[in-house]
Amino acid sequence: MKRRIFAVFILAVLAVSGRAASTNQTAVVSTNKPAWESSVSVGLSLTRGNSDTLLTTAAFKTRKKTPENEYMFGVDGSYGKNDSVKNNETLHGVSQYNHLFGERFYGFFNLEGLHDGIADLQYRFTLSPGAGYYFIKETNTTLAGEVGPALIFQRLGGVDTTYASLRLAERFEHKFNDNARVWQKVEFLPQVNKPDNFLINAEIGLEASISKKLSLQVTLQDNFVNQPAPRRKDNDVKLISSLVYKF
Repeated sequence: MKRRIFAVFILAVLAVSGRAASTNQTAVVSTNKPAWESSVSVGLSLTRGNSDTLLTTAAFKTRKKTPENEYMFGVDGSYGKNDSVKNNETLHGVSQYNHLFGERFYGFFNLEGLHDGIADLQYRFTLSPGAGYYFIKETNTTLAGEVGPALIFQRLGGVDTTYASLRLAERFEHKFNDNARVWQKVEFLPQVNKPDNFLINAEIGLEASISKKLSLQVTLQDNFVNQPAPRRKDNDVKLISSLVYKF
């Protein structure tokens, strides 16, 4: 009788252990699934006295990477005044989907929109499919190049235009460790039938963590338009310092 009871006890323990192992394995699998990496950043510059200025910036970014697909979305904006005169007003959004055909080669579709009230750009939408290649693809370092056609819709200086363009882009990112990283990207978009009309968008940034969720970020952005709106300059440079919250 005691042997039977002992045998039943052993079988029960084995059953519970099996269920626990199965549950733990399922939990491990679920936690290993690629997750969205998201962040919200806010920047503020304010002066009072001999000068009266205000500049606010905000951005939201999210991305997800799997062995076969990469998703990237972002939206950012800025607003500023100098002596009660508006000197900054931008709203920018970008999304990109990459499908990897191998370890390094991928196809992509990029959609980008921009409004810049100071540059008299009511809107500019850029749609671009194409091909990309990771020249460097390591755990802490990536370097990719992209090429493809683009279609641009814009209202600049109150004039609506639509034209075909070529998009050449490059992006680089390096993580020194879990607490610091640097990135850089640039894209060149010349009009196909009018090469002297082109856009150049460049960015370089540095981020350092101050806690698990918070970090400080400094970004330098340069947007060049070879043919700007009348009475507007062709180059806009912006240096942004912001506090970033990750989730």
